Amino acid sequence: MTARDSELRKELDATLHARRDLGEEYESALVESFLDKVEQRVDGTVDRQVRRQLAEQQMVVARGARPAPDRSAPTFGERFGFGIISLILAVPLSAIGGVNAGFGGLVATWVGIVAVNVVHAVGGFRRGDRAEPAAEWDR
Repeated sequence: MTARDSELRKELDATLHARRDLGEEYESALVESFLDKVEQRVDGTVDRQVRRQLAEQQMVVARGARPAPDRSAPTFGERFGFGIISLILAVPLSAIGGVNAGFGGLVATWVGIVAVNVVHAVGGFRRGDRAEPAAEWDR
């Protein structure tokens, strides 16, 4: 357990102890106070990550190297495959929506299929956007 984790653990223990002492009428205030502390911790971590990434980008630009290509955008093959799979799945989904909810269910099914494909095409679906491991809190 790192020092930051132990600090947060102590804060949680203190909040729970205070709730026992003060009663349920102060519960929401105690929870909000604890969540504020967690939010400050998350904000600090995000700020450090953003500053580090900006510094890395500035170093790349200062050295005259080209930045790495954006790998988070889906390639043509990924978009094409996603479209094909969504059309294949559209058949049983249309049948289910049409049988269970009639024409409204069929329309809702296709609106959902189109919406998912539009979001994917615009770039809202990125496989590379994953959370940093918990060790990031240690920095």
